[in-house]
Amino acid sequence: MATNRLLFVLTNNSALGDTGRETGAFLSEAAHPYQVLHDAGYEIDFVSPSGGRVPYDPKSTKDPDDVSRAFHESPTLQQAIEQSHRPEDVDPSRYDGIFYAGGHGTMWDFPDSQGLADVCARIYERGGVVGAVCHGPAGLVNVKLSDGRHLVSGREVSCFTTEEEQAVGLESVVPFLLDERLQQLGARHTKAEPFQVHVVRDGRLVTGQNPPSATGVGERMVEALREVAREAG
Repeated sequence: MATNRLLFVLTNNSALGDTGRETGAFLSEAAHPYQVLHDAGYEIDFVSPSGGRVPYDPKSTKDPDDVSRAFHESPTLQQAIEQSHRPEDVDPSRYDGIFYAGGHGTMWDFPDSQGLADVCARIYERGGVVGAVCHGPAGLVNVKLSDGRHLVSGREVSCFTTEEEQAVGLESVVPFLLDERLQQLGARHTKAEPFQVHVVRDGRLVTGQNPPSATGVGERMVEALREVAREAG
């Protein structure tokens, strides 16, 4: 049964490896899908690997676009994000879908969160939609379904590419290259030129390559969610 409620996953990690620089969630990658999905009638809750405070990547909060500024300056939204749920406090049956926002911070805490992986698998296996953008698919690398297969195995996916990682000078800072890891798990990785919009939908799995793809991920998630609702009658 549709709940018209979605779960957004954001990182707790503010450390960019051992560089001494700050990172976190990338503001526009949360704000743009939020606007699309909220405008489509979905209520949205926030979760993070440890619960509580979510840092933003400082680069993403400098001169934000109007959508990102409105999201960042909403007291209600920011309070909800600062008090993000812990995975163990989430009831997956309440959600029609789950979305992983990106930002380099995700590369350190998304993959190791078994709680998040379990929540995602349960939402997906009850017919829910899974979305992720940029580094957000780092949250998918350890998601296994009840038959033992990885969620991404045999599926077409997109994410921040090695070429993009090289362009921002972080290919040797991140703990692994995300496109390579997804392919090692059996995913069919597709990509556009660096920093061009690229969104892939494979059934109830929607992924996008980079920040410019965030709006499109939200739109394709709406498409998938509405198809699921129609099929459920």
